[in-house]
Amino acid sequence: MTGSARRRTGDSRYGERVPLVTAAVCPHPPLLVPEVAGSASPELDDLRTACDTAVRRLLAADPDRVVLLGTGPVTGPIRPPATGSLQPWGVDLDVPLVPGQPDRGAVLPLSLTIGAWLLARHDARPPLTAAPANTAPANTPPGHTAPASAVPVSAVQVAADAGLAELAALADEVSAAGDRVALLVLGDGSACRGEKSPGYDDPRALPYDQRVAGALADADLDVLLGLDPVVSAELKAAGRAPWQVLASAARAAGGGWRGELLHDAAPYGVAYFVASWERV
Repeated sequence: MTGSARRRTGDSRYGERVPLVTAAVCPHPPLLVPEVAGSASPELDDLRTACDTAVRRLLAADPDRVVLLGTGPVTGPIRPPATGSLQPWGVDLDVPLVPGQPDRGAVLPLSLTIGAWLLARHDARPPLTAAPANTAPANTPPGHTAPASAVPVSAVQVAADAGLAELAALADEVSAAGDRVALLVLGDGSACRGEKSPGYDDPRALPYDQRVAGALADADLDVLLGLDPVVSAELKAAGRAPWQVLASAARAAGGGWRGELLHDAAPYGVAYFVASWERV
């Protein structure tokens, strides 16, 4: 299903400090990159369009920092320079966290590699070496231009088996990254939607994904925080930990949140969600 659902949750009254002001949720399949997908690239055009919409809204909120958040081997920040690679998926393409960084630096996991690639399509990151103003990068979608003032970017990875206490502490760190933080959350749903899916067919997968889709549409923090880590792991849902960091950060920020579900589909037996959250 591809579509749009917009909901509001919480109370709109909040204090003077507003650490988290907006969030976008995107999946991180390597096939999102056309060079990786090859001839199958058109099959994910709708997904790319939805991701571009979510990232564009994220940047339109005028954040003073964008934080990329996705699963990785451990929990903690990845400081630039850092680079992700799509070589494991057959394409000799490097994705730097920061344009113009002096060397490859640390290794970005797949989730943050795709996050940096999505962000680069809008060239939100300030280069370490100066570039002409309003010059779009080579992979910028048609009709997009680089913004006049770029936004500092941070990357944070979270272990897939992280518990709620660890996730809450990470949410506090994310919120402390700036006074107006935008969070780009990378995570897939279950990978058990059908016999040809990576995790084979599991009857629990569709209800699980429907619950997640509803929570992202409604900005329902309780539902996201209530996702069972054991069931999530059994269903190979890579987004569980990042979604719970998002929910914890939104709760810590207080106030009301409005969610919009921009995309919900499982074309290869893996659930892909795209959502946009904003404060109200």
